[in-house]
Amino acid sequence: MNTPSTPSLYSCADEYDPHSMTVEQARSVIARYLKPVAGTMRVPVRSALNRVLAEDVLSPLDVPAHANSAMDGYAVRFSDLAASGETGLAVAQTLLAGAAAQHPLVPDQAARIMTGAMLPAGADTVVMQEQARREGERVWVAAGQRRGQHVRLPGEDLSKGLPALHKGRKIRPAELGLLASLGIGEILVYRPLRVAFFSTGDELVSIGHPLEPGQIYDSNRYTLYGMLTELGFDCLDMGVVRDHPVALENAFEEASRMADVVITSGGVSVGEADFIKPLLARLGETVFWKIAMKPGRPLAYGHLGESHFFGLPGNPVAVMVTFYTFVRDALLALSGISPVAPAPRLRVRTTTPLKKAPGRTEFQRGIVSRGADGTWTVRSTGNQGSGILRSMSEANCFIILPLDSGPVPAGEEVEIQLFEGIL
Repeated sequence: MNTPSTPSLYSCADEYDPHSMTVEQARSVIARYLKPVAGTMRVPVRSALNRVLAEDVLSPLDVPAHANSAMDGYAVRFSDLAASGETGLAVAQTLLAGAAAQHPLVPDQAARIMTGAMLPAGADTVVMQEQARREGERVWVAAGQRRGQHVRLPGEDLSKGLPALHKGRKIRPAELGLLASLGIGEILVYRPLRVAFFSTGDELVSIGHPLEPGQIYDSNRYTLYGMLTELGFDCLDMGVVRDHPVALENAFEEASRMADVVITSGGVSVGEADFIKPLLARLGETVFWKIAMKPGRPLAYGHLGESHFFGLPGNPVAVMVTFYTFVRDALLALSGISPVAPAPRLRVRTTTPLKKAPGRTEFQRGIVSRGADGTWTVRSTGNQGSGILRSMSEANCFIILPLDSGPVPAGEEVEIQLFEGIL
């Protein structure tokens, strides 16, 4: 992997470090290493949903292909209309969408026309039917019309030979429709990003096995699976790996052979059984290890051979917070999406006081709602412990409290990041 050199600034000591990298610094550092996957494939349009374009799509035709009406009404020659008062015109023909005009308009004629129908030769303006008065075979047009109104010109939406969609665009339902409107049946897309993930810890048990004293069910793999699948990546669930150097080394080597990205949860703090950091140093590279954030301070980013590596904390909430703060955007960039739009943030007032100590950016869980007066406010979900996964289920937003801020009283404005469209 051709990666930038790693300045010593990006390494963090194991003990508490008040100079841990900030959230924005970490995002910036990760971005320096991201290049889209190289593999591409040609797929039918119906199979392209949520895939990423690997080349520009050029329009094979003008859209629209001919001048047509944007309204139900009457096609006219603007030069026939009087500057003031009504203008009477003979209705020479009726034009429906999908049929060519029978003959061109001559002076003092109009054509009854429906939305999408092709304009007859000679016509340059459409009068909407609400501004016309029909009497038998004549129509009376009100004054005040504008030349060219309600007419869609050839190539107005797309011009033949120019890009209809650019490389790096994720294909959504609107893009499927656009491709179909151009008669395009296949497109070139990046292959799906392959992401391997596993949990570490002797205390973890997979669903379906009885719990022994001191053991807990592994929830992190399920949240990771959900977050990765929702984004459209190929997931390789490698289960629970025990806190043993040989088992972890084997898992790392297998994962890095199979996947573009390896994600682990647990094993990145400073406990006696946390072997990931020395293994990563031997098998690959550590770019940084700690972030000035809560929850999620022990977050590792580095490389295992050609694979990117994210070592997430073991606490369930911290897994989700760090995934959506760092991993999500990195994976989207690696999958070929360009540019990756950051999740939007809004400012609203908090109805509950928020505890906060300066020194770390905090991502607290909140519930944003709209009051009877139409004002949006947010309240805390309560206990913000990083092991309380229920708080993520109840919340619909993150309340993001800046690095240097302290406690926030009720009534103050805070910044929030909505889950809708992200989670």
